[in-house]
Amino acid sequence: MSSTKRIICLSNSLKLTERCIAGIDIESGRWVRPICNRFPQDGRVPASIRIVEGREPELLDILEIPLNDTGNDFGFECENLTILDGEWKLWGKAKPSDLIKYCGSSSSILHNNLKYVNPSSLQSLNFNERRTLQLIETTNFSVTGSSVSGWRGTIRTKSGQSLNDAKITDPVFVEKLNQGHQPTGIYLVTVSLSMPFAPRPDWEGEHPCWKLIAGVIEL
Repeated sequence: MSSTKRIICLSNSLKLTERCIAGIDIESGRWVRPICNRFPQDGRVPASIRIVEGREPELLDILEIPLNDTGNDFGFECENLTILDGEWKLWGKAKPSDLIKYCGSSSSILHNNLKYVNPSSLQSLNFNERRTLQLIETTNFSVTGSSVSGWRGTIRTKSGQSLNDAKITDPVFVEKLNQGHQPTGIYLVTVSLSMPFAPRPDWEGEHPCWKLIAGVIEL
């Protein structure tokens, strides 16, 4: 079965030389991550597919995308739907205030208080409980790094949860930081899990999925 879904774009994140697109399905309120079969190892979406009306999808865009009802879960993700042939369409723009209802009241940021989640931990959960995307309303957001070393963010939530020193992969926000921007105020942040990888050669144990700051929206 296949369908066309309308999603509010909450991530157009750097993924190697391409992008990872994700957002909230307007009809169901669930996360959707469109994936491309051209990249069976991670599903990243090339520009030839994702460009809409001659430009990159932007955060808050309401996108209509032809999608299958299933997709490769890569062993631990539940949000993935395979992209089908057809043009992506732009149906308008959501307001940041419209998204607060999607933040929820989870007791942790993506399953635990660490900077990563092990794939085996996700696999131990029921399929629909394997969250690899989450929208966070911050009370504090600080950044460290540079245009050379890359940027990392630390966020705090209303209920006292925190994520420290997470890599920022939102290319629009990264460019703002490169131009000297410093975050102030309250933000909606999309936190996403990476594909499994070890950060150094001597890493012991399974390769974790690291928490990334994949989308940043100012309220």
